[in-house]
Amino acid sequence: MDGSVNFYRPWKHYKNGFGDKYGEYWLGLENIYQLTLKRKYELKVDLQDFSGPSAFARYSSFFIDSEAEGYKLHVSGFINGGAGDSLATHNGQKFSTFDKDQDMNAEGNCAKSYLGAFWYSECHNANPNRIYLWVNDATHYAIGNVWYHWKAFDNGLKYIAMKIKPVA
Repeated sequence: MDGSVNFYRPWKHYKNGFGDKYGEYWLGLENIYQLTLKRKYELKVDLQDFSGPSAFARYSSFFIDSEAEGYKLHVSGFINGGAGDSLATHNGQKFSTFDKDQDMNAEGNCAKSYLGAFWYSECHNANPNRIYLWVNDATHYAIGNVWYHWKAFDNGLKYIAMKIKPVA
């Protein structure tokens, strides 16, 4: 939202959650797992550019596996709200942080390379849990908070929010 919380954090922070639920916040992988284990959820990703435009991507099905399975991501049922589907390559991937590399990149750690934490494959089309650049800065290619299918890799975003809600 505004860079007030550092999202470049170790595994235990992502597992347990951090931040302020009224501002920048990560619910926690274990909490997300427990919630999505018990009932069906959808995911909505809201995005805003520094110049003002906004868009979203919605997924009618969202859940993650247990820690033993790497908190693997499962998203499907994409609905385009102008943002495009930047999670397709992340579907089926395990969650990675700089201190727990579970990505598919044989040449390095995507979390370290792109200063974030996410369900990286080889490496990302979306990087919402990243360092906040405060401006659209093309000199930090793919490092900032990007959503490739909306603004490519050289356009960091002002705001990304991932929201889940139960499916009725």
